Amino acid sequence: MEHVKVILLQRVAKLGNIGDEVKVKPGFARNYLLPKKIALRATNENKKYFEDQRSQIEAINAETREEARKIAENIKCFSITLIRQASEKGHLYGSVTCRDIAAVINGAGVSVNAGQVNLGAPIKQLGIYEMSVNLHPEVSVPVVLSVAKSEEEAQQQIADAVSATTAA
Repeated sequence: MEHVKVILLQRVAKLGNIGDEVKVKPGFARNYLLPKKIALRATNENKKYFEDQRSQIEAINAETREEARKIAENIKCFSITLIRQASEKGHLYGSVTCRDIAAVINGAGVSVNAGQVNLGAPIKQLGIYEMSVNLHPEVSVPVVLSVAKSEEEAQQQIADAVSATTAA
């Protein structure tokens, strides 16, 4: 299958930075990059348009990056505790998803959506997990999640994790 050339209008992880001309699969360009205004097709007209607008695009990116850094300072060292029902072996009845974590963070006064939470896979066991929240393509904040049956168990998990890291 033929690849499509696009010009990136913002930084995309594992792909490139603003202004880079990259080759991507047609479906990725058509379904994600182009509709979300993350990239333009690499035509001569769009190349000229990008060069004319480059300073403005970079200024907007710098402004949003600074806003994300300010938000990151507010949630630095952020920890979340979720109380869930689980079996005696620690298997959750259901799972913890990015949407659940985003709801807790939003409840704390920071506006994030589920797409910004980088969890990897849904959580199906009790325990402590580390993840990141991507506030901007260049700004990511680590977050610690404790999934427990009760508030006391969550506090014990956190205390055990802290003592394990200080002992190591």
